[in-house]
Amino acid sequence: MTVRRSAAALATTAVLLGAAAPVAVAAPSPSPSAELPAGLYGTTDPTYDGVWRQSLAFLAQKIEYVTPSTASVDWLVGQQCDSGAFTSYRDAAKPCDASTVMDTNATAVAVQALVEINQHRDAANNGADWLKSVQNEDGGWGYNPGGPSDANSTSIVIGALARTGIPVSEVTTADGKTPYTALQSLAIPCGDEDGGAFAYQPDKKGELTANTDATAASVLGLMGKGIASGTSNAVKAPSCTKGDDLSPEQTAQNGSFFLAETLKKSPYLEQAPMPGAENTEPQPDYGNTADAVVALAASGHTDKAEASVAWLRKNATDWAKQGGPAATAQLILAAHATGADARSFGGVNLVKQLNTMGPAPAATALPSPTPTGPQPSSGTDSDDSGLSLGWLIGIGLVAGAGIGFLLSMRRKKQQP
Repeated sequence: MTVRRSAAALATTAVLLGAAAPVAVAAPSPSPSAELPAGLYGTTDPTYDGVWRQSLAFLAQKIEYVTPSTASVDWLVGQQCDSGAFTSYRDAAKPCDASTVMDTNATAVAVQALVEINQHRDAANNGADWLKSVQNEDGGWGYNPGGPSDANSTSIVIGALARTGIPVSEVTTADGKTPYTALQSLAIPCGDEDGGAFAYQPDKKGELTANTDATAASVLGLMGKGIASGTSNAVKAPSCTKGDDLSPEQTAQNGSFFLAETLKKSPYLEQAPMPGAENTEPQPDYGNTADAVVALAASGHTDKAEASVAWLRKNATDWAKQGGPAATAQLILAAHATGADARSFGGVNLVKQLNTMGPAPAATALPSPTPTGPQPSSGTDSDDSGLSLGWLIGIGLVAGAGIGFLLSMRRKKQQP
């Protein structure tokens, strides 16, 4: 997913996603002079992306063996309502009520983050239960409960459900539709123009328009994986399979085929210019490119993402620093999925950069645990404290089981 939870990006969601996206109403914006909450990552107005950027930071830190501080975790948990839902951001001093606008995306990403850092599992389960309770009749989810289903929201919810151990294929509507049903209905058939791609939503005529962001999200969703999915050991050649009765895996591979073909023409994806912008030419979409890299790696096509990773390494580090925690996290996830070193990415230590955007982590480990790299040692980073005993025990158990360094976000529980 792109960093579309920022105030500016959300205001132009329809432009970024290439479809008429629902406008999400959020809590009142904090006063420009108001002090940001303790424990929150980032320095910009959190109204539209507070939970999102906090959760992405945790996901990226976890795969780099960084333990977030208690204060930052407490802040995230404090954003949850009693129902299990999260909003994009709220004043936790006030209880949730009928006017509180719930956010499926914020809830799903927070659930994934809490499961990955192995804290507050009861809160994660409560969030997953709420997500199941607001499933649409077509099997999917919209940005806000009750809104029309879209590919991005449905995909991130699938990741949350799968990560909490819920068989996604068993999350059905009254007439038997599943989340996979909703996603597959947004796939453009192979053989058609832009075959294999996914639309964000159908247009008013019911027609589907290819959307690269929705495609990257849908690849992960149909594979039962979440945002920080890591890489797949099964190397495959991209292909687009025709047919009306495809499995979720086949439809996901069709999406990967479209992404691979698109990135073959250019190593980066593009987004339309912002309304009113002087430059009317399409601009590089750093976040969407990073998401496509993760999707390709997760579906067995890491080699097809190599040129994009090289491009991100050369061009995206300034974007990540300016974009804050979520943008930096996206680059870390892309680096990890493809075996790149997030601690030396285009000359930037992305992990250290992310750590400085929030409360000092409780612990960290070295070296960077990329998919092909060695086990982390118990050494400490210059800006963080030592590796905790819990991490040492956990790493030792994993190594003893022969799983090695693969403690990244998506494990066997991702599979429905």
